[in-house]
Amino acid sequence: MNTANIGLIARREMAQILKMRSFWLTLLILPVALAMGPLLGETLADTDSTRVAVIDRSGTGAAKALEARFTADETQYLLRELSRYVQRYDLEAADRNAVWARQNRWYTTNDLVAFEASGGIDAALAKIETVRPDGVPRFEIPTHDYQFVPPPPALLSSQGDAFSAAARGLFADDPDDTNPEIIVMIPEAYPADRAIGIYAGDDVRGSFISTLQEVLTGDLRTRLLAEDGVTGERATLVQTIAPTITIDSPPPGGGARDVLLVRSTVPIALSYILMMSLILSGSWMLQGSVEERSNKLIESLLACISPEELMYGKLLGGLVVGLMMLSVWVGCAGVAAYATQGVIADMIRPALEPISSPGIIAAIIFFFLAGYIMVSAIFVAIGSMADSMSEAQGYMMPVLFAILLPITFLLQAVVAGNDGIMVQIFTWVPLWTPFAVLARLGSGIEAWELIGSAVVLALAIMVELVLVGRLFRASLLATGQKPTLAKVMHRLRRTPDAG
Repeated sequence: MNTANIGLIARREMAQILKMRSFWLTLLILPVALAMGPLLGETLADTDSTRVAVIDRSGTGAAKALEARFTADETQYLLRELSRYVQRYDLEAADRNAVWARQNRWYTTNDLVAFEASGGIDAALAKIETVRPDGVPRFEIPTHDYQFVPPPPALLSSQGDAFSAAARGLFADDPDDTNPEIIVMIPEAYPADRAIGIYAGDDVRGSFISTLQEVLTGDLRTRLLAEDGVTGERATLVQTIAPTITIDSPPPGGGARDVLLVRSTVPIALSYILMMSLILSGSWMLQGSVEERSNKLIESLLACISPEELMYGKLLGGLVVGLMMLSVWVGCAGVAAYATQGVIADMIRPALEPISSPGIIAAIIFFFLAGYIMVSAIFVAIGSMADSMSEAQGYMMPVLFAILLPITFLLQAVVAGNDGIMVQIFTWVPLWTPFAVLARLGSGIEAWELIGSAVVLALAIMVELVLVGRLFRASLLATGQKPTLAKVMHRLRRTPDAG
């Protein structure tokens, strides 16, 4: 075989694919998605608090107790998030005695009081800012789930059905988004009348109802204790006493499940990218082969080069195009990881660590190239037998299903941490070996499995290229002949010297 002819065909194949608009559109999909993702996330995220109005006609102070409880829950959540942020970025030096600098605990009412007495979130962030290194993102204060607003005057004087009608009117007519979205009505005869009304313009979260019920249940029990002679601070202590709970858990991202997900992020992404680029470049390669057969250009090509040179040139051209796509996508992902801040960037950076060793990098390159050759050779064989794109798609669909469906199950199993018999089988079946090995690099694969599957895959590719070469040579000039299964098997057994 003449390597110059192979290079010429490869350049022609690349030029043909690069002229397609679909190539450039596909190439830009990932960069645009990476650029638009954060913007869309901020735009689509629901950051508004749900407005709540409590009408307490009993005058017992239940409305203030409800607001105080929800405020305490929000502060407790804020403290947990701030503590995890400080732990993630080692910012305890800002104030080692602060409540938020002490992790692995469930914050109590006394902790919340101490946090607010020290200046709350503003004072904490001011201290953290003095020790926050460059490149560490600022803490994003979470939005409160609920915002308590004064009851509208229209509800204060309404009773019975008129109250319900007035509430529904507020929900329906709210152009400025200022009316309450949840209305809680505590009856005048409370606590004797324990029928609490909740009116809402949409579904009410179960957590809201459970917290409401817990607060009012505690109030009712306190009153019941008072009737039995347990009053004042003693009754309050009976309702609020709780154990001090310490929590021994890994730091953010350090749990076994978190570590597995982070370590598997890039390997699984490589499997998806290999799958996507194979499907796309394979379809473009297929389209070019079909056009050559339909335009009778194949006869002119075979007058100058051998069928094997044509086949290897097409494979090389498709491989280079695939590597171009991979380089652009990986480059954009790398820029997104290191040039941006936030949760996604914090996840991508440690996700690169498991694949940073020279051996793993070499394995990634080998299995990516081998997978590309393995599947692209199938597309080349289909292109040599099809006279039209509709006919080619008829051959292509079963092949895609045979490749994609098992890979989908495989990747789901790897994400779930399942290393069972099916994953092992996929690792040793050459058609799926590249995807299985790439996906398992993050979760861990034995060295003998890595080397053994590489050897089996290399041998399978050699056999495949021989068989596809026979089929390619025998099918090129068989225009108009429907390749039945018997004919395909005959062509696979036929050597180049056979007539």
